[in-house]
Amino acid sequence: MKKIIFWVLLLGLLSLVPLTVIKSVSVPYLMANRSAMMNLVQRIFALTAFVLLFWQIMLGAYMQKWTDKLGGWVFKFHVIQGTMIYALVFLHPVFFMLFNFFAGRGIDPFYVFTQVCVFCKSPELYYSLGRVSFWLINIAFFAGLFRTTTPYMRANWRKFHIINYLVFLLVGIHGFFSGTDFRIKPFFTFAIIACLIVVYTIIRKLPSLVSFLKNWLRS
Repeated sequence: MKKIIFWVLLLGLLSLVPLTVIKSVSVPYLMANRSAMMNLVQRIFALTAFVLLFWQIMLGAYMQKWTDKLGGWVFKFHVIQGTMIYALVFLHPVFFMLFNFFAGRGIDPFYVFTQVCVFCKSPELYYSLGRVSFWLINIAFFAGLFRTTTPYMRANWRKFHIINYLVFLLVGIHGFFSGTDFRIKPFFTFAIIACLIVVYTIIRKLPSLVSFLKNWLRS
């Protein structure tokens, strides 16, 4: 029964993606416009990644409780879901690049992946937050992926992995200010609640996070 509730909750959150996107989709326009199609796929990947990243953080933050109640398969699911999230996060800017291409702006991977600015106006500032989030999640993902490869990684991978907390909040800001879907209900309501829960989790775990940071700086 607990396992059923787990999947119902997760699938219920994922259902917010189509319920949100469908509100701003015109099928005839999509069929006639390849750039709009690329934009739609990009948006779906972004919203799905945000939902799964929230679920991933909740699993990681309370893994012992999850495994006690549901079993060891939760950790395996956590690892698989991490790979899915990374794939979605990677494909999101790829389809943004394709959107620009079909919109007549050419292919520019440097602009999409690396052009970070600090003193720039919106939406470029919020695009930059997305780029920073992408590179930070690379660190967190590969730290988890190679957590058992060396003695150093076995001892320190969690110190890199907690970057996901920051990534989630940056992605939330990036999505709200650079897109439209984050401002459409029901996704808007979920995004606000999810960010509040993650902030609460950070505050609750702040002593252990600070301890992690101090140990990291000493090592």
